[in-house]
Amino acid sequence: MVVGDIVGHGIRASATMGRMRTAVRTLADIDLAPDELLTHLDDLVVRLSEETSADVSDPGEVGATCLYAVYDPVSRCCTFARAGHPSPVMVLPGGAAQEVELPAGPPLGLGGLPFEAAELYLPEGTVLSFFTNGLIESHDRDVEAGQGLLCEALSASTGSLDETCDRILHTLLPTGSACDDVALLLARTHGLPESQVSTWDIPVDPALVAPIRKQVTDQLGIWGLPEASFTTELVVSELVTNAIRYGSHPIRLRLIHDESTLICEVSDASHTAPHLRRAKMWDEGGRGLLLVAQVTQRWGSRHTAEGKTIWAELNLLAQE
Repeated sequence: MVVGDIVGHGIRASATMGRMRTAVRTLADIDLAPDELLTHLDDLVVRLSEETSADVSDPGEVGATCLYAVYDPVSRCCTFARAGHPSPVMVLPGGAAQEVELPAGPPLGLGGLPFEAAELYLPEGTVLSFFTNGLIESHDRDVEAGQGLLCEALSASTGSLDETCDRILHTLLPTGSACDDVALLLARTHGLPESQVSTWDIPVDPALVAPIRKQVTDQLGIWGLPEASFTTELVVSELVTNAIRYGSHPIRLRLIHDESTLICEVSDASHTAPHLRRAKMWDEGGRGLLLVAQVTQRWGSRHTAEGKTIWAELNLLAQE
C-alpha cells in the first residue's frame, strides 16, 4: 500500500508522479523492505531534481513525500516507512480511530538521509487510512482540526469501506473541492488462518526431495486442491533441489493458499539471488527456474535478515 504526493502542480508534477509510480511498482515487485524502497525513491528524486535544474528553460527542484506499507496476512504484521508524509490513521476492531506513530523520515529528494521502518501487529479487521495532506489541510482549518475530523469520520465506520470513504470526503471536503490534491486509501486487514499455511523444515539431502513432494501432495489433498498437485510438485521439486544444491542450511518450505492463489516459498540462509537463464543444449542444469516461470503465474525472490526466499504463485482458478 502506497500513497505519495509530488511538490507542485501542472505538467511537470504530473510527469514526475508518473515516473514515481512506475518506480514504486518496479521496486515493489522485487520485494524491497519499505525503508530500502524509500531510499531508492529518494535517489530517483535527487536525479530528477538534478535533471530539472540543468534545464535552463524551466529550472526547478523536484520533491515528494511518500508512505509505503507492506502487510503480511500470515503474521498479521504491517511494516511502515514514510518520507515526510502524514502518518496513517487506524481503527482497531471495536476501538476509536488513532494515528499510527511512525518515524517521520525526511521528504524524498534531500538525499543521503536514512529512512526507518516500523512494524506493527494489526488484529483481524483493523482499518487503515492512508491520505495526502490535502485531505486534512485547508485555508480555514489547521492540520490538528482536520486530523480530528478524519478520526471522527473513521470511528463512525458502518463496515463498508466505500461508504466510509464517502463519509470522510463529505466531512472534510463539504464543498467537494480542495486547495490541494487529495488522495485517500482505506484498507481492512484480513489474516490467513493457520489452517491455510503449511511449513516444512528441509534436510540437506537430495534423496529426500521425493518424500517432500509426497507430503506436499497429501497437504493439497487435505486442502481440497488435488488439481494443483502436478504443478505444485514440479515447482517444489525445482525450488527445493536448488536450495539444497546452491543454498545454505537451514532450508524451509512453506505453502500458503486462499480461494484463488497458492504460493510456494522456499527459504534458505544464502543471500545469493537466483537468475533466470536459458540453458544450452549440452548444459546439464540451468532449466529449473525457466520451468518454474513457465508453469506459474508469477515468481520472484526477496532478501530477508536470515537469507533469501524464492516464491512462486499459482492461479488456482486456472487449475480447475
